[in-house]
Amino acid sequence: MSTGNKLFNRVFLFRTMLVMGLVLLLSGAINFLYPQQVDFYTLKVIKSYPHDRSAYTQGLFFHNNTLYESCGQYGSSSFRKNDLETGRILKKFDFDRRYFAEGACVLNGNLYVLTWQENKCFVYDIETFKYLGELWNPTEGWGLTTDGKQLIMTDGSAVLYFLDPLTFSVVNKVAVTLNGKPVQYLNELEYINGEIWANVYGDDSIVIINPQTGKVRGVVDCRNLLPRSLRTANTDVLNGIAYNEATKSLYLTGKNWPKLYKVELVKK
Repeated sequence: MSTGNKLFNRVFLFRTMLVMGLVLLLSGAINFLYPQQVDFYTLKVIKSYPHDRSAYTQGLFFHNNTLYESCGQYGSSSFRKNDLETGRILKKFDFDRRYFAEGACVLNGNLYVLTWQENKCFVYDIETFKYLGELWNPTEGWGLTTDGKQLIMTDGSAVLYFLDPLTFSVVNKVAVTLNGKPVQYLNELEYINGEIWANVYGDDSIVIINPQTGKVRGVVDCRNLLPRSLRTANTDVLNGIAYNEATKSLYLTGKNWPKLYKVELVKK
């Protein structure tokens, strides 16, 4: 091999190594600045339905193709079975005024309803609404859902609690992060296709969470879902995610909102 070819090969090798080094450096910088792959979405409204404006929505879910809702506030907390099309309450029970009802879900035919600061989770038969008992919750109760085996709860922090449905003891805890930063004020929850969707209290967004890692893989921008023309002095924040497995449909509402919306995600 000639001296000229040797020199060319060395220069080529040096340039190749330099380019590879720059690629690795840039990749590291991108991972540092954007450590999680996060998708961003907006909403497309498919249909709107009447919703009780007096309902301070805490939990929202479908069970056997029927919509259920837990509502909060001291003195007016309740649990309802609703007609989706009309918004009419089909069946309801009220809580003692000592309790501020929070999130709710159904697992193995049992209805679980959290209370905010009363350290209780009430248990009922979902078909008859018969009271079955209560479980001790050592922290605040905010949102509640299930993966079909465990209960999954929030307490207003950045932590998801995975709970034994018989004892309410903590099986696992997962910290939720977005680009490495904790996501505080996690509220109402819904388990959808292996992921946890959570309202963020006081924010018009929903985060989509990997339940194993706690990393947010998607953020849904829900601003202006409820038009300004429908808002009153009593209209409160976005809260309420319900996924109907029977129809593969997603529904959202808020506290004291006059509408419930069937929506689809649109990727930005």
